[in-house]
Amino acid sequence: MIKSMTWFKRRPGLTLEQFDRYWQSTHRDLAVQLPGLRHYRQNPVVPGRTEARYDGLAETWFENTDAMRALVHTEQYAALMADEPNLMDMSTRHEMLVDEHVIVDGTEPADGFKFVTLVKRRPDMPVDEFQAYWREVHGPLAARNGAIVRYVQNHVRRRFYDRGTPEWDGAAVTWFRSKEEMRASASSPELAATRADEANFLADAGRDLPFFVMKERIIVPLD
Repeated sequence: MIKSMTWFKRRPGLTLEQFDRYWQSTHRDLAVQLPGLRHYRQNPVVPGRTEARYDGLAETWFENTDAMRALVHTEQYAALMADEPNLMDMSTRHEMLVDEHVIVDGTEPADGFKFVTLVKRRPDMPVDEFQAYWREVHGPLAARNGAIVRYVQNHVRRRFYDRGTPEWDGAAVTWFRSKEEMRASASSPELAATRADEANFLADAGRDLPFFVMKERIIVPLD
């Protein structure tokens, strides 16, 4: 399958509560009508002490690229796109098409927390080398963190680099059973080793890459 990840900030003038209510109702009802939609998740950002760069992440899965190409010519897709400005600040909307690589194949906790980091490769590193290093070297290193229940790398599809340099090269997603376990893992030697390795493949040694704590909602389960 092919997966789309769409990031966005809420429309100016909406409170977080209004944004989330609209996303869970009007916009959701349009999204679930998309022909060929196999799986759909909404991921609102858990509010923190400071304003988040993004307020939400939508994840949608389709059978293949042909299904996605056919989708853009449908009335349902046109209706969803027309509604996006009611929900999001369109200047912040960013979408990437990715391939998933499961590093830790655990069961997602029903009421757990999802930690998502947007990833940018080191500028001097070729794409293929970056993707291989992230998957084969860094992935197993990060997987040593015992608090991680599930870990999935989302790599931007290779053919999209033929069109230019994407804003992000992917997203790392890890699941934790609780916020307490997630926080405790932050001081673990396993995480320290993982962070030390980031300079080997990430831009700016990974220091300024945006990360988010999210609570996911499965809207359309995978059949």
